[in-house]
Amino acid sequence: MRQQPLIVGAGPAGTAAAITLAHAGARPLVVERTRETGDALCGGFVSWRTIATLEQLGVDADALNPARITRARVFAGGRCGEAMLPRPALAVSRHRLDTVLQARAETLGARIERGVTVRAIDGHAVHTGDGATITADALLLASGKHDVRGLARPAEARGSDPTLGLRVRLAPSRGLRAAVGDAIELHLFNRGYCGIVLQEDGSANACMAVHRSRLRAAGSPDALLHELAAASPALADRLSGGWGVIDAVANVPYGWRTGDTTPGIFRLGDQAAVIPSLAGEGIGIALASGLSSAQAFLDMGPGGSPAWQRQFARAVAAPLRHAGLVWSLADRRWAAPVLPLLARVPGALAAVATVTRVPMLPPSRGLTPRRSARFCR
Repeated sequence: MRQQPLIVGAGPAGTAAAITLAHAGARPLVVERTRETGDALCGGFVSWRTIATLEQLGVDADALNPARITRARVFAGGRCGEAMLPRPALAVSRHRLDTVLQARAETLGARIERGVTVRAIDGHAVHTGDGATITADALLLASGKHDVRGLARPAEARGSDPTLGLRVRLAPSRGLRAAVGDAIELHLFNRGYCGIVLQEDGSANACMAVHRSRLRAAGSPDALLHELAAASPALADRLSGGWGVIDAVANVPYGWRTGDTTPGIFRLGDQAAVIPSLAGEGIGIALASGLSSAQAFLDMGPGGSPAWQRQFARAVAAPLRHAGLVWSLADRRWAAPVLPLLARVPGALAAVATVTRVPMLPPSRGLTPRRSARFCR
């Protein structure tokens, strides 16, 4: 069958694109591999810049979480540094964020089909797990960290000691709220870090980025958590309520971005650029890419994808570079203990938080519309 446009993935990037397209009168089809909206592995930090993007999409930030994050706290080498963020941010579970965005998209007329696993993409043909083939003039790939055969990110982007994402859920408690409060916390350790922030229900995700070599040295994710808690009283306090299932995602290619694509194929979110997670801008990149790619499609049609992809790659180059520099310092045993001291320097942490944000650029800047887009009604 033929549908224009087709979006693969109903996470923040895919739903941002669907909202933008549907608001303009298109009827995008979104295919999503999960049957129910889960709680994807994600730190859930939403910066002030991303709150502005949500407002463009017609989503009220208070519908996600009325509480605000106003401070950042950095732990390393027995030291702690704290500073105010440039502007208030918030934290939200991916279950809540995705649910709100999907509802907004469907209200505007987007169609979301669940339980559709995309096995491979060949040109503009999408082959699903049930043997069906869907073709479209425009394909917006928003599959997140999950690669699809035919458009997979290069293996060399993972590096020689790839990073894994780990997540444990921390149940709401008075102790957790008193310890974390209105801050986002970064607990740095050798070859990794753990980020903690309270979500809309008072619970928290302890999300870790860990090099494979460190996890192998510990023996298992559970053993690593016990090891980290033994070495850091602050982290031990946050984890004192225990944890259950440890979620994981392998081989996260931090720092990767693409400026290459073919006409009709837009790569969004983690398929466009992967910022080191300690920057807290993954959701920001997802939403910005979804909104701007959809508007580029509306301006120029499917043929505008190469120009948009190059433009978006340029827009995120500086935030990725700055976040990569911070990550490289946090990753070094000798440098990490200095970062809490730097966080105490007036304006230092705010400056880092500012330069790692995705800029609010007009999505069609520098691009000349070639033709009006056509939609399937």
